[in-house]
Amino acid sequence: MNWIIYVIIGLLSGIISGMGIGGGTVLIPALSIIYGIRQQTAQNVNLIYFIPTALIALITHIKQGNIEKKPLLPIITFGLVGAAAGSWIAVGMKADILRGCFGFFLLAMGAYEFFKKEDATERSGQHG
Repeated sequence: MNWIIYVIIGLLSGIISGMGIGGGTVLIPALSIIYGIRQQTAQNVNLIYFIPTALIALITHIKQGNIEKKPLLPIITFGLVGAAAGSWIAVGMKADILRGCFGFFLLAMGAYEFFKKEDATERSGQHG
């Protein structure tokens, strides 16, 4: 019966990943809450999970022409630096503190998305 839960978590995370939201918003809390996996371990599973799901989503979005190429190099470059720094910080953090930081981040992003106002380009479907 455990495999059914894994299938549901995987499907939900995959759908969310494909939308560009990030499957970790489902995967990390599910692994931590349902299975009692430590926060750092759940985040590491998410990082491994992210590689194939991101690749599929990327291919789909490239085919649809949804990739803005101009900002890629600086975003990727500094994203790699940030990932290294974040990994170093997360490894040294207590799981409870890391879980709290992750929860606060999800709450803050959810509140932002809930309360943000659409601008004219978002309503018309155009991207700058």
